[in-house]
Amino acid sequence: MALAVNRLDASRFGDWDTYVQRAPSATFFHRAGWKSVLEKAFGHPTHFLYAEADGAIVGILPLAEIKSALFGHSLSSLPFCVYGGIVADSQEAAAALRGEACRLADSLKVGALEMRNFDASDAGWPVKKLYYTFRKEIQPDDDANLKAIPNRQRAMIRKGIGEGLQSEWDSGTERLYQVYAESVRNLGTPVFSAKYLRVLQQEFGDDCSILMITREGKDVAGVMNFYFRDEVLPYYGGSTAEARSIKGVNHFMYWELMRRSREQGYAVFDFGRSKEGTGPFSFKKNFGFEPRPLPYEYYLVTSPAVPDLNPLNPKYRLMVNTWAKLPLPLANAIGPFLARSLG
Repeated sequence: MALAVNRLDASRFGDWDTYVQRAPSATFFHRAGWKSVLEKAFGHPTHFLYAEADGAIVGILPLAEIKSALFGHSLSSLPFCVYGGIVADSQEAAAALRGEACRLADSLKVGALEMRNFDASDAGWPVKKLYYTFRKEIQPDDDANLKAIPNRQRAMIRKGIGEGLQSEWDSGTERLYQVYAESVRNLGTPVFSAKYLRVLQQEFGDDCSILMITREGKDVAGVMNFYFRDEVLPYYGGSTAEARSIKGVNHFMYWELMRRSREQGYAVFDFGRSKEGTGPFSFKKNFGFEPRPLPYEYYLVTSPAVPDLNPLNPKYRLMVNTWAKLPLPLANAIGPFLARSLG
């Protein structure tokens, strides 16, 4: 069958998502909705490519472009997402998509084309060994899930319960944004706009939930979660400064999400990516999850080396330390301008 590579438009969103649902290696972050999210929330140009044979989609590659005076010019699959890259039914379709992506990267004169692969490819491109993902099956019994969490972390969950923590679903994004914005400021990272969370919720509907953690009626933590097939993916989570004086807030939050997801019939808990040597990496590993390296790979165009845009880079240490000291209203006002380029 003759292959053709085309650009996704609204008329093929349904076909694209049908393919994503059936392709074993596809993820939530391959869904067509990300095209709308990135365009509406940030204004980033998107280039969603699909390989087609006899009218049927046989491979996909979602791409988006970020151009920033501060952080460079890149083409990625996919910004603001932990997984991406090529999903295809055959090596021929994968090669066609990769070739078209390289031609696009060359024509745009980006620094690099980034593929946020879940599995390694045989392309021979440079690979950045920075991120790890954490995934584990959810057992059909709460006691089994609790026993699978190491003793110390299990004790912290119980302490959270003893502190009077409660969990509840929230239908809006305002409460989560307030908690999340404070949390990332404290970590020295610019926060994205509140519009981004709203667009995510609008675009993905029932496949996007928000769980809030309260104590004595006051919000102390929260997390936005995505759902795909039988998986739950806690994605944007954070806690307030007040939560530091309360034992077990984060432990309780993720246990509650796991417990509630088990009740809803989900079978896999995807804890997302973290950088080795960081607090989140240790937290997830100590929670009973085994780290798995994510082989992000790069096709270099104008950049002489693999990009290193992350808070652990000493180049950004002063910026991180300064940002963490900013008054929260100021950080929330100027953060979205920077965060839109930090996908």
